[in-house]
Amino acid sequence: MGRRSERLCRQGDVAGDGDVIQVVSRAFDVLRCFEGHDVRLGNLEISNRCGLPRSTVSRLTHTLTRMGQLVYLPRDQKYRIGPSAVAMSTSMTRGLQLRNLIRSRLQEVADQIPGTIGFLIPDRFHLVYLEFARAAHALGLHSTTGSRISISRTAAGHAYAASLDDNVAAALVAEIQREAPADAALLSERIEADRAMLRERGYVVSCGLFSPHINGIAVPIWSPQYQTYVMVTIGVLAAMYDEQRLHDEVAPMLLKLAGTIEPLVQNADGGLVAVRPAGNNNKKTIRPEGMNELEAGARRAGPARELRAADGRHRQGQAPA
Repeated sequence: MGRRSERLCRQGDVAGDGDVIQVVSRAFDVLRCFEGHDVRLGNLEISNRCGLPRSTVSRLTHTLTRMGQLVYLPRDQKYRIGPSAVAMSTSMTRGLQLRNLIRSRLQEVADQIPGTIGFLIPDRFHLVYLEFARAAHALGLHSTTGSRISISRTAAGHAYAASLDDNVAAALVAEIQREAPADAALLSERIEADRAMLRERGYVVSCGLFSPHINGIAVPIWSPQYQTYVMVTIGVLAAMYDEQRLHDEVAPMLLKLAGTIEPLVQNADGGLVAVRPAGNNNKKTIRPEGMNELEAGARRAGPARELRAADGRHRQGQAPA
């Protein structure tokens, strides 16, 4: 593997790579500002959100509009996500039965715990909800599909950082330091304790970081499809679940949930479309009661959980160095 290929396997250290085209990176920074399809932002608001000069933002929004990634609204003098961006996201999620399976598993837990249960993927300094489920009577928890949460101030973020190899985690902290020094300090000072908890218990707990009223717990799962860790997390009201109750009552349910999701994620390279082995088309798949065909096809022995030299990350269950 060449040096460039090795660098491409290391996600997160954008600013430190001299071969990164900054204008492309900044264009994606602009698009990240639009957290929902209906969000409308002007150049000044975008500038404030992504920390770029307004003149730079103006050139980027003009180009992105010409490409169809953004749409300009003359009446509001603001921009919103354009048809090309919507089409791109739609094509990426078409046929992902995996998400339906994950959502149903999240909901099973949400029916038992008055909180928000999420499945997230990292995006620079944040994690983005790909799927979520929430108890009907959950209060104070408003994350939904597409919501972004801070890596530095959430249980899911701390579990993600704790799962990374030392040099990758250091690069992540250094990049956060350039944008939000206080967040970088918070993540850095807790990472060794988070690693120890992840190694000993298989999950990470965070109390009061995101909000003094919210406690959280999270588990990382390695995704061969995205070559990074995805997260399963549960957020609950601190008034109902203190840290001890998270360990005693929520953690067993979270670990069980992660155990049902991990085989699905491990099998996601094939899109979870073909679930029967080649040559067995005439044989009926025998599966436990309540398990559908996609889950049955996904429940296979996962690959060995060794250190992945290409990306410098440890597989779930492997103690960080």
